[in-house]
Amino acid sequence: MLKIVLTVAVIAAVYFFLIKKPQVTRHRENRADEERRRPKIDEEIMVQCEKCGTFVSSHEAIIVDGKYYCSKTCAGVK
Repeated sequence: MLKIVLTVAVIAAVYFFLIKKPQVTRHRENRADEERRRPKIDEEIMVQCEKCGTFVSSHEAIIVDGKYYCSKTCAGVK
């Protein structure tokens, strides 16, 4: 009985360390590479105000006629 248990344990260990583990490692590396290549959606892009030259986040900038401004004052709007 002990021989059977040890044999199964050795076969399981060989399967895990020589077959399964390299596959898992390769899969994790592939996913990490994909994550590095994928563009970040939440990244902020800084743009320069056309009038004063101040850099502001593209989310906060005011766009008038396709140009970026840092404030309503610089954009000339009310």
